[in-house]
Amino acid sequence: MLLRAVAAASALVALAAVFANAGGATVDPIGRRVTLLGRSADGRPITAIETGDLDAPRRTLVVGCIHGNEAAGVVVAERLAHDPPPHELDLWIIPDLNPDGVAASSRGNGRGVDLNRNFPYHWHRLYGIYDSGPHALSEPESRIAERLVIRLNPQISIWFHQHLDLVDQSGGNPAVERRFATLTGMRVARLLHEPGSAVGWENERDPAATAFVVELPAGTLPPAAVTRYAHAITALAEPSRRMGAHRP
Repeated sequence: MLLRAVAAASALVALAAVFANAGGATVDPIGRRVTLLGRSADGRPITAIETGDLDAPRRTLVVGCIHGNEAAGVVVAERLAHDPPPHELDLWIIPDLNPDGVAASSRGNGRGVDLNRNFPYHWHRLYGIYDSGPHALSEPESRIAERLVIRLNPQISIWFHQHLDLVDQSGGNPAVERRFATLTGMRVARLLHEPGSAVGWENERDPAATAFVVELPAGTLPPAAVTRYAHAITALAEPSRRMGAHRP
């Protein structure tokens, strides 16, 4: 239902851009489009919504859910997909990277692998609830995210988790993390940097970018909170904001 609504809105926004440019003026291609990135271990589709200035050099990636039993961020991602497209920002949204886990209310994917232990960052074999898979990027969902990050090179990536109600100091620019915490009224804390994590891999891959974890509170988010988190994401990427020097 969400994808049909976004696709319809994309067509209308694209048409509006054509008319706006009828006089020959140069305009940014503001709009939305939906991309099928691939399929999960159990064959469920994994999609991304691109919204905003589609040729902007500044890109932000938002992943609503990587652990299936931590799905509150999906609602925030869907809100972003429905909000007016931001200007001067190419915003990419994956509402749900782990649809098999969400369907089963389980941490892992359809094969029981913890996707946040399956990235190349200091990967090693783990078992049990934190099963890291037989090797790094063994899972289709992890490979989908890896390909998209390499393609986009986002300056900011936000990965939603639950249930600690904090912004993790994940190894990127701490000023960016603190800014998001201020915008949302969350506290900042430094969690353990786990082997095979998505943000660890992103920050190691591109030290000039910042990928960080937002641990949402437990339970279902009230509408006001959804709005607050969604607005914080677009505000964080405003070109007028200066986050200070990167970490030494």
